[in-house]
Amino acid sequence: MKKRISFDYYILLFFSVSFFGWLWEVCIYLVRERKFVNRGILTGPWLPVYGAGALFLYFFLYKLLLSEKKLFDRKKYVKPFAVFLISMTVCSALEYATGYVLMKMWGVRWWDYSGMFLDLDGHICLMSCLMFGFGGVFLIFFVLINCPMFLHITTPFCSLHILDPLQLLVYISLFVGCLLAYLYCL
Repeated sequence: MKKRISFDYYILLFFSVSFFGWLWEVCIYLVRERKFVNRGILTGPWLPVYGAGALFLYFFLYKLLLSEKKLFDRKKYVKPFAVFLISMTVCSALEYATGYVLMKMWGVRWWDYSGMFLDLDGHICLMSCLMFGFGGVFLIFFVLINCPMFLHITTPFCSLHILDPLQLLVYISLFVGCLLAYLYCL
């Protein structure tokens, strides 16, 4: 019997990966600049571009890998390499498009890779592309495939069950972030 995944799971996946993307970038700035720089949006500790990339990889790569379609060769090392290339390409395109749209909408560059090896308009560079590829392989092969219990830890909003701690943390973070954003706008 195939388990149905609730909508809560997708919310949890989006905000979990958005949080870990924020944590990743904060750590990069801690090492490089030796100071804390909040890379999140508004007041929340998340970067939605990471969550959007994770959902895309889940819906297209993870489901294709588990399906009966012969999209990927079944050899041990070909699938991770294919996932690496697709993740690198798709997530880099997402980052480029996001950077371009944000630049056109607000006239501010939210990140700048200018001067880095093989940068494209300062929106992406070779290092960020490679990191997206490795991140996609990690997400697909270690988080989603090797940790299948992660798929079923969520419960519906209307359930009387106690939410698991990670999900509760995400919901509290969302509430506090929205509340602070609202108060900031007053």
